[in-house]
Amino acid sequence: MAETGRLSAAPSFNLRADPVLALRVAIIIAVLVLWQAVAASGLLYRDVVPSLFAIGGALVKLLTSPEYYRNLGVTAGEVGAALLIGGLSGLVVGLILGGSRLLARAYEPYLYYLGPTPKIIFFPIMIMWFGVGPGSKVAMGAISCFFPIALSAAAGMRQIEPILIRVGKSFRANTWQMVSKIYLPAMRHPIINGVRLGLGVAIIGTLLAETKLSNQGLGFLIIQAYSLFDMPRMYAMLIALFMIAIAANAVVGWVGNLDRVKAGAS
Repeated sequence: MAETGRLSAAPSFNLRADPVLALRVAIIIAVLVLWQAVAASGLLYRDVVPSLFAIGGALVKLLTSPEYYRNLGVTAGEVGAALLIGGLSGLVVGLILGGSRLLARAYEPYLYYLGPTPKIIFFPIMIMWFGVGPGSKVAMGAISCFFPIALSAAAGMRQIEPILIRVGKSFRANTWQMVSKIYLPAMRHPIINGVRLGLGVAIIGTLLAETKLSNQGLGFLIIQAYSLFDMPRMYAMLIALFMIAIAANAVVGWVGNLDRVKAGAS
């Protein structure tokens, strides 16, 4: 009976999934067709909206260029360092605010006020503090990802079942044991969601800093292509960056759902 139920459930799942996939593909095709139509129409200056063939050729040339991978490594290192610094800081602050009502009422409003603030306004300060090298880019990425991770961690801390905390205290667990054995496992999904948001804004903050003042990194390559009015290369850079961001976000999401994957496999 169980086997029959599984067989009967499979077609309904496919019927629900196929229209969604078809709609996604249709949207992508429509965008590409519209782009090519605008490029061929001459309504805009031809180099502003280059054809898909020109962008495709620039993308192939970009992906076979050692310069691209060298600058990709620079940006990846800066984003990774920013996520590590800003993420750990945000996690610690979130745990503290989530565990103390007094501190949350006193300080959490500042996170909500400063969180939506465009972080690029802090870039001149970052330059004065950390110089024009990678340090200021890392600082921009770190301050960008700090807020969503801190707020997600604080919210996740409040969602922990009180009985779990009481169990930990009944076993006389110290602070580190409470954090590693009780808090972090119970709030894994809020933290993962915060990391996903933090990763996105860390990439944005780092790239913005690279476009303003840098001689290396993907942001530098994008602004260089724009300055030289090499639009196919600029669009190719944006496409490559978009795909990298999607892949990184998918990896973070996969890590967050690893327990479900293991449960399904078993």
